[in-house]
Amino acid sequence: MIGLTLSDRYELLARVGGGGMALVYKARDLLLNRFVAVKVLRQQFTHDDDFVKRFRREAQAAASLSHPNIVSIYDVGQVEDTHYIVMEFIDGANLNEIIRERAPIQVEEAVRVTAQICDALEHAHHNQIIHRDIKPHNILIGNNGRVKVTDFGIARAVTSSTITQTGSVVGSVHYFSPEHAKGVTTGEKSDIYSLGIVLYQMLTGRLPFLGESPISVALKHLQEPFEQPRKVNPYIPQSVENIILRAMRKNPQERYQSANEMLRDLETCLQPSRLNEPIVYFPSDEDEEAERTRVIPAIRPDMINTMEAPVVKSEDNGNRWNSEGLESKKNRWILPTVLGVLAAGLIGVLIWAISALGSIMNPPDIKVPTVVGMQEKEARDTLEAAGLIVDPVVLEETSATVPVGIVTKQNKQDMEVAKGATIQITVSSGEELTEMPDVTNQSFDAAKKMLVELGVDEENVLPTEVYDDSEPGTVLRQVPKANESIDPMNTTVTLTVSKGREAFKMPELIGKSLNEAKAMIAKYNLTLPEDKISYDSSYAPKGTVFKQFPAEQNEMVIEGQEVQIWISNGYPAESRQESYDITVAPQQDGQSSTIKIVYSDARGDNIDLTERKITRTTTIPVTLVLAPGKDGQILVYRDDQFLRKYTFPYAVIPADTSPQPPETTQPDESAHNEPPSTEPVASDTDAGDQDVAQ
Repeated sequence: MIGLTLSDRYELLARVGGGGMALVYKARDLLLNRFVAVKVLRQQFTHDDDFVKRFRREAQAAASLSHPNIVSIYDVGQVEDTHYIVMEFIDGANLNEIIRERAPIQVEEAVRVTAQICDALEHAHHNQIIHRDIKPHNILIGNNGRVKVTDFGIARAVTSSTITQTGSVVGSVHYFSPEHAKGVTTGEKSDIYSLGIVLYQMLTGRLPFLGESPISVALKHLQEPFEQPRKVNPYIPQSVENIILRAMRKNPQERYQSANEMLRDLETCLQPSRLNEPIVYFPSDEDEEAERTRVIPAIRPDMINTMEAPVVKSEDNGNRWNSEGLESKKNRWILPTVLGVLAAGLIGVLIWAISALGSIMNPPDIKVPTVVGMQEKEARDTLEAAGLIVDPVVLEETSATVPVGIVTKQNKQDMEVAKGATIQITVSSGEELTEMPDVTNQSFDAAKKMLVELGVDEENVLPTEVYDDSEPGTVLRQVPKANESIDPMNTTVTLTVSKGREAFKMPELIGKSLNEAKAMIAKYNLTLPEDKISYDSSYAPKGTVFKQFPAEQNEMVIEGQEVQIWISNGYPAESRQESYDITVAPQQDGQSSTIKIVYSDARGDNIDLTERKITRTTTIPVTLVLAPGKDGQILVYRDDQFLRKYTFPYAVIPADTSPQPPETTQPDESAHNEPPSTEPVASDTDAGDQDVAQ
């Protein structure tokens, strides 16, 4: 039925258990998007109207129970011939599996589990619901330690026509109360007796009564005493043993009167003052020594069909009891003796018939191979080769010591099962993984601290810096990504960290027009607000940039940074422009010479004016801007040789429109590219030039 969706709502995912009457599946509730457990009635019971009615009625009664230690019933439904009950899904194991793996269980844990079961029974009894099938198989313990009692009311739906087919008596006879084994009406105290056996099994790892057949076990519940728990496990405190002894009294009147009374005893039994209290005493214990002969009454036909144990009555002169209370003494012994002999013969025939029939109808059991420690595939092959079925749902659990894919657990281990039984295995998923936190948009130091606290080695947190508009030091990206599963001890985390916007060299704006400056600023993604453009007098050409901020060319700036510029609107008022005619001659008339003029004035120093070739004496006009504190100067070079220097003080006013230089310095014969530090005397070769200049 795996994959089937019941009532268009419950999708069956995997089989997680089952018994003689029903199969249990893990399912998803598509409407509420949650996991649930769906118990499906076996097909052989779907046409038993009486059973189906009781099945639904008892399921509805159990649904009325609301308690943290009782599995909640969510829904009851039917799809064609399929009857099902939807209940709470418990992620854990049943108590039977825990006893098989860990018994004897620690006293404190056993008492805690029993107390929670007792609390659940008290709630059920208060609502007039008797469980009648308390056993470890029906006790679920979640991974959070919460105990849940399941199958409330379902056992009551078993009819006389089905009890032998399901084999539920065989599975539950070890936990029967004496009155249950006698086939009479059971009540709250019957659940208490069964719970006492569960506590006995948890603490000793064994059952109090064993036998070759269900009938023999049922008779032991009626007739024989059980071995005291402390003789099996001497570490059980006397106060805890007393609880078991009282809960398992054969006479219901000597048991706890309610589950709540037993719960109160469990809550105080581990107090230091109670650990070594005297063994509990019952008045009827004195009469048991005298009871040696027990007579078994005739077995009714309906008891043979249901495999229920016969009523046992004492033949001594002591008090006798059944589920109705004390009986009066029987003085006649002949008839009971005859009936006992007949009953013994019938029991022997019945046991032989059951054994013969079972050997014919039931195939021999198979010893379940142990596959713990094998690879999953090897484990599957081993189990299938033994004639078993591996549950398609493979459970996983983390392990620090077992490699990934190795089987860590299996159910039905070290026991015999029928051929074709389903075995579920659990494999290791490796180290327990941790979810990677989201550390983006945090500072690198804060992110690193968080990861170190998570268990990541400090040296395994590696930064990678990139340019970005974010604040420098901010984490932009991370590897592994957020919410990925990681092993902190063995994971290297790479964090991409912003180092701010990329810096570059400031372009040169001096000498550019306003439009040229704006174009260059836009090219470099800088900003120039209108209020950052200033106009002022300057010795730079009018309409050009004469000052910028950041001022220095090649100073490092970043995109988006503001720039301020100053535009020249003309020379200062105190400046004066003067034009001078500079006359030069070639080295030899008729031959070409190269003339270069360099000037210095208020606009700057060593400014190249022009360079031209001449073959005869030529006059070249030069305009200087003179300012207070800044004299003008003109240097003349011929054929890359310094020829002469002219100096023009700011205070000197020319006499005519073609003023002669007020001061002339002639070159040294050895002068080349630079003027001499002192004024040389003109040589004979320059006489003609000197005359021209004057």
